[in-house]
Amino acid sequence: MDSGNAGKEAAMRVAVTGGCGFIGSHVVDHLVNAGHQVVVIDPGGRWRNPAAEYRRADLFDQAALDAALTGAQAVFHLAGAADVNDVAADPVRAVRLNVEGTARVLEAARRGQLSRVLLASTVWVYGAAVGDGELGEDSPIDLRRAGHVYVSTKLSAELLMHSYREMYGQQYTILRYGIPYGPRMRDALVVARFVRAALDGQPISIAGTGEQHRNYVYVEDIADAHVRALSPAAADQTLALEGGTPVSVREIADTVRRLVSQVPVEHGPARAADYQGVSISGRLAKELLDWSPVTSFEAGVRKYLDWLERQ
Repeated sequence: MDSGNAGKEAAMRVAVTGGCGFIGSHVVDHLVNAGHQVVVIDPGGRWRNPAAEYRRADLFDQAALDAALTGAQAVFHLAGAADVNDVAADPVRAVRLNVEGTARVLEAARRGQLSRVLLASTVWVYGAAVGDGELGEDSPIDLRRAGHVYVSTKLSAELLMHSYREMYGQQYTILRYGIPYGPRMRDALVVARFVRAALDGQPISIAGTGEQHRNYVYVEDIADAHVRALSPAAADQTLALEGGTPVSVREIADTVRRLVSQVPVEHGPARAADYQGVSISGRLAKELLDWSPVTSFEAGVRKYLDWLERQ
């Protein structure tokens, strides 16, 4: 897939909150490469694209947020609390960032008459879904099964998207990310932690049995989907951007040990309310966006290692 060709016919001015972060910075790069004019709303951050415009606006400064969205046709809302450990440590702050922050972006978009708000959500919400076998975007959610506060904040943000559509006519797209990895990822993420341990010759520490699995998705593949999601076909849709193949935590460790160093593996207590992984359909993203992940897990880890060497 070449995101540089996707959507060039309809180049527009788009905003990205959290565009200096791990996923956001890759999204900015792909939007710029596709010919869009990009304004990044982020109070700071390391990863910047010289072709984008940057505004050091805070989500909770409504006047600054309104001004930053002036002239934009769509906004990707990626800013928020993403580290589940940070969420568990300070749930009130996470609720403010992920729920109130989303409401403020929606309100700024409504007042600025933007055509669409595109929300970064997560496949963690499927842990609360009801159903057997492969789950889809229309699988019902049982709020009693939400578990982690992080999941509750994301479900709340998704609900706000639907309410603003119903009450104010604000179009939306919800993008439920698979578990992302790749260049620029936070050191706290499991793939980065395992790689760092192996590079340092230290044991790899697994929380729980290591049998829990997730469909990891390479960050460049996710970024490509964002460019495609500007298509009118994605308006008022919820789309799962899931990885192609389930990978267990033990398999991550084995891949890292094979590519870096055969360090020992240690097991510790499982994390409370951890996402165990479920089978999620990628049919709708393929159907509406012609998108599916193209980078295998091992190839993605190799790319991450190559990137680390260049830093």
